Amino acid sequence: MNPTHHTVLITGGATGIGFALAERFHSAGNRVILVGRSEGSLAKAASALPGVETFTADVSVAQDRARLVSHFPDISILVNNAGIQVNTPIAESTPEDIEHELSVNFLAPALLCRAFLLALAQHPSAAIVNVSSGLALVPKEVAAIYCASKAALHSFSKTLRWQLENTNVRVFEVLPPLVETAMTAGRGKGKISSAQLAQEFWEGFKADHYEMLIGKTRLLSVVNRLAPSIAEKIMRRGL
Repeated sequence: MNPTHHTVLITGGATGIGFALAERFHSAGNRVILVGRSEGSLAKAASALPGVETFTADVSVAQDRARLVSHFPDISILVNNAGIQVNTPIAESTPEDIEHELSVNFLAPALLCRAFLLALAQHPSAAIVNVSSGLALVPKEVAAIYCASKAALHSFSKTLRWQLENTNVRVFEVLPPLVETAMTAGRGKGKISSAQLAQEFWEGFKADHYEMLIGKTRLLSVVNRLAPSIAEKIMRRGL
């Protein structure tokens, strides 16, 4: 994939993984649009990356998704990165919490892919990048909805790739391990930085590695394939 001369829209782009990916695309000379809910976080990101554009939107809201498509009809790369994780047992979760987590993590990326397909198809080279998780392969006990939503995004990314394989739109999926972000603050060990993830993504993106198992996710994939019961025991301890 040619990593330059694109218009790149990144959801959840103001912080964490999204911002690290934005830095990569920005430094390569792309037009970068950061989407997020917090105007303050977007402003801070824009000051750190001069020239990027920002757009305040909640991707779980249909009207906001429609505004994105209307404002940016010329994007050639869509990065679905926005996500939330609620570590609450199902018995203690509200129906609204469950619906919102599923909406942000899976429904919004799927619907944005559909909404932007026509725009992406206008370019000789275009891409969708879905950021899922190593937890799409093996879930952890305390985050049932998050893991289920990422497993759904993993499956969706694969089938969408098949559906678009004879078009100019390439479908990438990034499966991170535990990354040092605000979402993971205070839990887990052996985290990698967002910058490390972005570096590994960048090399894979340029080389057309459509399914990127980042860091320890590669090891998890191997263990799960050879000894799934061991992988499950590891993940049930929580990350």
